[in-house]
Order: sequence, then C-alpha cells, then structure tokens
Amino acid sequence: MTDAPLAIGSKMLQISNMTPEVRQDAVFKALAAPDRRRILDDLRDQPLTTGALCNRFPDLDRCSVMQYPNVLEAADLVIAERRGRVRWNHLNPLPILALHERWIGPHAARAVEGLVRLKRALENPAAKQAAKRKRPIAPGNVSR
Repeated sequence: MTDAPLAIGSKMLQISNMTPEVRQDAVFKALAAPDRRRILDDLRDQPLTTGALCNRFPDLDRCSVMQYPNVLEAADLVIAERRGRVRWNHLNPLPILALHERWIGPHAARAVEGLVRLKRALENPAAKQAAKRKRPIAPGNVSR
C-alpha cells in the first residue's frame, strides 16, 4: 500500500482491498492532526469546496491546507466530488462509525452496565441495609 493520495477512480478499489486493520490505521493517522480534525468538524454540517476550507485557515498557506483533504480522502473520511474546476469535499462518517463500534461502543456498554448494576444495588432496600451495617475499614486495619 502506498501513502500517496489516490485518484478517485482507483480510490474505491484500493480501499475495498484494505484489511480492516489497515483502514483503521489510516483513519487514526488522518485524525492525528488537529487541523484535519477541524476540517472534519467543518464538513459535518455541509460539504465545502477546497477553496472554502482554505479560507478557514488564514494563518496557513493555501498549499498546506490543500493537502489535508487529500489525506482525509485517502483514509476514506472525505469524499471528493469534482464539479468543473471546483472540488467539493463531503464528510464520510462511516469510518468514524466503524471506530466507534470497535473501540467506543463496547467499552461504553460495559461502563453503563456497571452503573446500572450499582444503581439497582443502591435502590434495593436489602442492599442498602447491608451497606449501612458495614463499617469502613480504618487505614491501619488493612490486611495484606
């Protein structure tokens, strides 16, 4: 696999040939830079032209900013659409959803399950009474 940005015609073929791990690595690499994350935030509400994206980074030169959508497109986070000489950049949320399903969802589900068990235990009168009967352990009385 090359790290170079792809032409739109070969892009879909290369992405479909990537393993899930390689795809996730590309997404994490693309998300590593704050300016690229900011572009994704800007594209969340509406597609923008590359020129409009450049205008949102007045402190950076245009050539630098123009590379960001290419990196995001190579990670399949942005879908570029050419209309004449204008390039429109659309957010593709599917790779982010895949990361959520793989990394965030299962961990959050376990945390929520633990909170539900704690809530039920605290709301159960028998559990409340048992908790009241237990005395806290004094710092010097901890057995090892």
